[in-house]
Amino acid sequence: MSRARLAPVLVVLALVWLGTPFAAQVPASLATPQGQPRHYTGAPADFDFQGADLRMVLRSFAELNGLNLVIDPAVTGTVDIKLTRVPWDQALEVILRTSKLGYVVEGTVVRIVPLSVLATEAADQQKLEDSQAPASLTVRTFTLNYAQAATLEPLLKAAVLSKHGETRFDERTNTLIVRDTPEYLEAVAGLIATLDRPEPQVEIEARIVQTNRDTARELGVQWGGSGRMTPELGNTTGLTFPNTIQSGGAIDLPASAPTSTIGLAMGAINGALNLDVALSALERTGNGRILSSPRVTTQNNKQAEMTQGVQIPIQTVSNNTVTVTFKDAALKLLVTPRITAANTVIMEVELENATPDFSRSVNNIPPIDTQRARTSVQVTDGATTVIGGIFVSREQSTQDRTPGLHRLPLLGWLFRRDSSQDESRELLIFITPKIVRSQS
Repeated sequence: MSRARLAPVLVVLALVWLGTPFAAQVPASLATPQGQPRHYTGAPADFDFQGADLRMVLRSFAELNGLNLVIDPAVTGTVDIKLTRVPWDQALEVILRTSKLGYVVEGTVVRIVPLSVLATEAADQQKLEDSQAPASLTVRTFTLNYAQAATLEPLLKAAVLSKHGETRFDERTNTLIVRDTPEYLEAVAGLIATLDRPEPQVEIEARIVQTNRDTARELGVQWGGSGRMTPELGNTTGLTFPNTIQSGGAIDLPASAPTSTIGLAMGAINGALNLDVALSALERTGNGRILSSPRVTTQNNKQAEMTQGVQIPIQTVSNNTVTVTFKDAALKLLVTPRITAANTVIMEVELENATPDFSRSVNNIPPIDTQRARTSVQVTDGATTVIGGIFVSREQSTQDRTPGLHRLPLLGWLFRRDSSQDESRELLIFITPKIVRSQS
């Protein structure tokens, strides 16, 4: 750069120098680590550079502000900037950032280098530190009582080990082997003491209550009669045709499965007229209650399963080969508890109650009556909650009758059969968790 072109630059920098006392030390703003908030303390001034050589501008800052400055040989370029009443240390940092330069403060010396060089130097320094392991590395073993060494090892590596530390574990004895400096080993011991503790257990009790109510009523009638007019009985019609008449009829509407029957038969001595009547009735009432109470204990966050019941064999024939498979008809409880800090238990519950109904078997294979509940609930320790409920009610009434005659006043009941049935079923599922804590 010619002296004529540099003169305006020197004039501007001279104004800064006149207001800034000479001090061979790094300003606090530049000494602050990069990336943190800065407080600029340099004297404010105006800066106007157009096509100025970058190295010359940096040297001017050093000469006029008392900086010990070292410029890397790779620093090149020009400066185009115009700032008004800006602290000189802020202006210097703006120029460096615009030119993709960084600086390193070493005591009272500021070294200016490209950012790529700084990154390379930092990587080389890290490799050097990694290759120089401290001489004070020691080995310590920790035998675990409750936690699994294979599970705890990655936590130690991520949380407390130094960059020189390493761990191994022996699965047979559940022992951790840690190699690190003494201060890091103390941190490892503290974390292990916190994590290697007995987990509380949860006792889960489920109660399945199923009630059945069945009521049936039925009233049926059977009656029939016959009459004859024949010469042998002496009650002919007195006509040539018809000289003989025989007639008969019946109403057959009995109860399907009568529990009571009453009958009446009447007839003439000579058999000319016969009449018989039978009344049948059914009344049935049934009540049932089934209670199942599975109970299981498991550790916190561990799934437990309990099954009790039978397996039903099912035969299938294919290509003259008989294959037998088994279908479960059982009471099954699957639960995964999780204890919270609020002394509650969050449970993933799957409960199934399957029972065979041999009264409706097909080819000696009974259908399976199944009730199932799958849910996630939060319950206080020792409290009981209902996780499912089903209520089924069925009412049925039928009437069989003789067309027309069932409408006769007062006598219509002799020509019909009335039946009614009422059935209801109710299922309730209760669950109660209890936290069992270790006394150690």
